[in-house]
Formats: sequence, C-alpha cells, structure tokens
Amino acid sequence: MLFRRGMLADMGLELAYFTGLSHACERRTGGAGAILKFEHVRPRRDDPFQPLRLRDITPGFLDRAISALKRWNFDIVSIDEAAERSRQAVPARRFVCMTFDGGHRDFMTFAYPVLSHHRVPFALYIPTGFVDGIGKAWWLALEQVVARNACIGLVMNRAEHHFFAASLAAKYQLYDVLHAWMMTLSPDDVAIAIGDLCGRYGVDIDAASRDLAMNWQDLAKLARDPQATIGSATVNYPNLARTKGTTALREMTMGRTVLETALDGPCRHFAYPFGGPDCFGPREMMLAREAGFASAVSAGQGVVGADGQSDLMALPRIAWDGRRSSLRALRVVLSGLTARTPKTQVQELATNYG
Repeated sequence: MLFRRGMLADMGLELAYFTGLSHACERRTGGAGAILKFEHVRPRRDDPFQPLRLRDITPGFLDRAISALKRWNFDIVSIDEAAERSRQAVPARRFVCMTFDGGHRDFMTFAYPVLSHHRVPFALYIPTGFVDGIGKAWWLALEQVVARNACIGLVMNRAEHHFFAASLAAKYQLYDVLHAWMMTLSPDDVAIAIGDLCGRYGVDIDAASRDLAMNWQDLAKLARDPQATIGSATVNYPNLARTKGTTALREMTMGRTVLETALDGPCRHFAYPFGGPDCFGPREMMLAREAGFASAVSAGQGVVGADGQSDLMALPRIAWDGRRSSLRALRVVLSGLTARTPKTQVQELATNYG
C-alpha cells in the first residue's frame, strides 16, 4: 500500500511537470525560494532491508541536481541569505539553499567534492555529541535489531509485546511502528527502550553510532571554506518536543557553544532534530530565539514565503526523498505545487491557468 501511494505521488509530480501546471502556478505557490534538506550522500547500497533509504541520495544525483538548479536560474544561496530573502518582497529570481543534517562522515567523501566542484554555498547542521563519539544513534541500532531477528519482544507502555517479522515487508512495517513509537518517548525512555532491545538481541549501539559522524578535523576544514555554514543540531539529537524546557534549552545552547569553541567562530543557525511537526512547536521556537539563533529550520515540507510570511524560527525545508531520482519531480516540488497541495487547490489552479 505504501509503495502504491509512493508511485501515485511520483506520477502526480510527473503529470504536473509535463502539463506545465507547476510552471504556470509557480509565481503563486513558489514563495521566495526553497531550502532543500538532505542527510546521507553516498552510493546506493545492496542491502535488501534499508528502512532509512529515503534519507540517502547518491553523489550523482547531487551533481545533476546542482547543475539543474543553475540551468533553471535559481540563485543557490547560503542560509544567511535565505533568511534575509525571506524578509523581502518576492524577487524576480527565486533561491534554493542546500542543507545537510547529521554531520555524516560520508559528506566529506561524497558530497563535499561535488559541492566544491560547483562552488555553491551549503549549510551543515551538526549534533556535536556524535562528533565527540558519545551520541547514540538509536534508529540505526533499531534497524539492526529488526534486520537480524524474525521475532522481537520488548516492553512497551509497561507491558511485554512480541512481534513477528520474518518477511522483508513485515520488517519494514515493524521498523516503522517501533520508530514511530520511540519518537513519542522522552530521551530517557528512548534510551531505556533501545537499551532493552540491544541487550536482548546482541546489538552494540556504540558500534552502530561510532562511524556515523565526521570528526573535528573534517569540521575544521569545512569551517575554513567560505561556502560552508556550520549550524547546530543540539548535542545528543533528542526529540526536543519530548524533553523538559530546561533540558531542551541546554541542548541548544551547549551544542552552539561546543561548535563555537571548537571551530573558533560564530554558530548562528539551528536545525530541530528530526524536524517534523511532532518534534518542535511554539515552545521550541521560543527557546531557539532565547538561545540566540538567527534562524531555525524544520523538516516541515514547503517553500519559504516572502515578506516575512515564514517565521525565521520555523523555516520550512523540502526533505528530499532519496528514493526519487527524477529531476522533473524536483522541479515540481520546488515550485511549491506538491503532492501535499490540497486536491481542491490543485483543481482551482488548473482551472485558473488552464
């Protein structure tokens, strides 16, 4: 069913491109520009079970996407300029800002050479605990638990539950269920839950997390690049909406302080960990302001409005699904006319521009 919905969404994007609807509507739907959100940049893997594949893009796609953005006459700008343009009237040329979450080690190997070749600005949002080797990538440990076991038991809501997932389809479904459940927990309860699973099924969460992030030498190199902006994504990458206010603020301020101290420069920009609508809200936006950030980006799908329509503490980003490789689909999404646009609005736009 999920596969069918994905195919229908892709068909809708392709249709919007070939009919010219997205191009015709772009002035009304496109805002000032868009911020693209990527995570891993690396070659395709052959593993049959990849529940987080949507977070991966290939170096080849990144290269083709940047070339296309230039061809489409987008201004590729820094996050500083993106924030500034969001306060201005709709410009003649729209912008795209390229951002990368997680500070993953593969960025230096596969993404940075492409970005350097094209000489375009970009932003990275770093959870410093992973650079220091103390972060716990529970989502990767969960992936290993589900991949290796056909029957999984754990304590959920103070009761023992057992799940059977022998087939690949069942594993994907179980991973989604357990991931969604853990996202509802506080950071302390996530640690207990994943500790229980790792203990039962022999998964080393430290080993799973150890090679995830780049090191301080890599970040120092990037900090010297005038095209790079280093932003914060807290220390431990918790779901801030599930933390106490003092803990959330401490995560924000400590992450910023660690980066500024280690890299000897300002850290003005922030990304909410995970970034979805269940991971931040008015409280977290207020705390981001209190922590002194100039902007904070989310993973809320959408384009950046002009004339201050987008709050600088909740700038939307287009989280690109790495399972897609169509530049036509990317062009439609950048227009602001996406699969998330209500059906009635699409019909109205089609009528007005038909």
